[in-house]
Amino acid sequence: MLCNGGPGFEDYLAPIAAMIDDLVQVHRWEQRGCGRSTAVPPYDHATCLADLERLREDFGYDRWIIGGHSWGADLALDYATNYPQHVLALVYMAGTGITDEWWPEFRQASQERTERLPVFSSPLNEEVYREGQQTRRAYLRAPRLVECIRTLDIPAIILQGENDLRPNWPAKQVADLLPRARLHVIQEAEHCLWLTHPQQVQQLLRSFLQEITNSNADSGAL
Repeated sequence: MLCNGGPGFEDYLAPIAAMIDDLVQVHRWEQRGCGRSTAVPPYDHATCLADLERLREDFGYDRWIIGGHSWGADLALDYATNYPQHVLALVYMAGTGITDEWWPEFRQASQERTERLPVFSSPLNEEVYREGQQTRRAYLRAPRLVECIRTLDIPAIILQGENDLRPNWPAKQVADLLPRARLHVIQEAEHCLWLTHPQQVQQLLRSFLQEITNSNADSGAL
């Protein structure tokens, strides 16, 4: 399951899916009110997690690999901490961690340079953006959040771009907390890593997923 960034944007992760869809069945989820999804509030963080869990149940998976980009990476991490029994592995691309203290660095970098972004066919849903951001900030204040991440015993790959406008230290913090995480900072890559460094992203993702699928096939989990 791939979750796109935002909140409030339509899905834009087709290029990532195309890199791996011969290895795994790929689903790309659009949050309520975004892209092809119906605008049915609420749009809060807890509803996003619950919607993802309902999708897993509807698809009939006991466990799945969940991942995402930017806000979607953070959402995937949050899903894994809330439903660890249903997660085989985590793919975390250009996430912003479990803090909002990176915002000043991001604003400063945004004034100095630009970054390549996907082409969107529909505008940002501002209501979804506001509610998603506000409620995740509240979620980050949960007293046991760090402890839950430290006990999340699943394989995780963390991909960051060296030249992301958002600082990399929050993702490195997540990598330090996750007991089985592998952090890869791709030199000169931007926030949308696949737009600037597609070959490196593809190689890293495929290697990770092949290892996960082979390991679970050997154990009889797949």
